[in-house]
Amino acid sequence: MSIKILVLKSGEDVIADVQEMISPEEKVIGYYLTKPCVVKLRNAGPMTDDELDPKQPDSQTELAVTMYPWMPLAKEKSIPVPSDWVVTMFNPVDKINDMFREDILKNGNESDKVDYTNDSGDSNISD
Repeated sequence: MSIKILVLKSGEDVIADVQEMISPEEKVIGYYLTKPCVVKLRNAGPMTDDELDPKQPDSQTELAVTMYPWMPLAKEKSIPVPSDWVVTMFNPVDKINDMFREDILKNGNESDKVDYTNDSGDSNISD
């Protein structure tokens, strides 16, 4: 199992458990995305005065992440995507990885819109 965020030609950011689709010639021709969800990062608003970090006065906004099913009408839990539709893929930061693993893979909330707000007081999602 490998949780990745893929940027697709359509402009969507999709998080999923990704497995390679291999041709008989041993070439990667696509990917199987298990329980894929669209990931949106948005500004949740300014932080309160007690959350402000005087070291970074220009970046004092709270960020939120929203995940919702990428192909909500699909019967399959694993969706094939040809490799030419993938612009790039990368490992998500730990908090996003944990959110996806816990709420989507483990608890099966892929049928719901899941909202996460960075409640740690940090101005970014990364650790």
